[in-house]
Amino acid sequence: MLKRTLAAGTVALVIAGSGLALAQQTPARDASGWRPNTEDIAAFTDARIAALKAGLKLTAEQEKNWPAVETAIRDLAKQRADRIKERADRMNERREARRNGGADRAATPRPDMITRLRQGADAMAARGANLKKLADAAEPLYKSLDDGQKRRFGVLLRAGRGEGANRGGWHRNRHNAG
Repeated sequence: MLKRTLAAGTVALVIAGSGLALAQQTPARDASGWRPNTEDIAAFTDARIAALKAGLKLTAEQEKNWPAVETAIRDLAKQRADRIKERADRMNERREARRNGGADRAATPRPDMITRLRQGADAMAARGANLKKLADAAEPLYKSLDDGQKRRFGVLLRAGRGEGANRGGWHRNRHNAG
């Protein structure tokens, strides 16, 4: 009986200790503090566009419709990069105000709820307009794609928005591939 209790206690300590050790070694999701800058975002956008184009294996006839799609994707990416930069600038302004003892807080007050709702609505409207531009630009190309290309188009386009393999794009659609 004593041996079992001692063994169970030892196992519990090992498990608890390994959990603590793992918790200390595993950085928090945002622990690095890395945020993509405009150069990073441009490089990632180029890579996603190249991956989409390569994955589609366009014919010479289909290539004619590609430039409009690429332009629309780049416009969406630029809009996103601008939003990220604006948000970072606002956060930096507030952070500086706090560092200065709140003296500048009146110069950079946090917007009230109504203002934030309006800003969100404006951002959604702008994003919606650019998504419509993408749909309009992609329609001629999409209509010319075969079934396999259409499947890859959907998966690869979602992957470019952060919804690919990790968020259900490839995993969700792979069962429909055959």
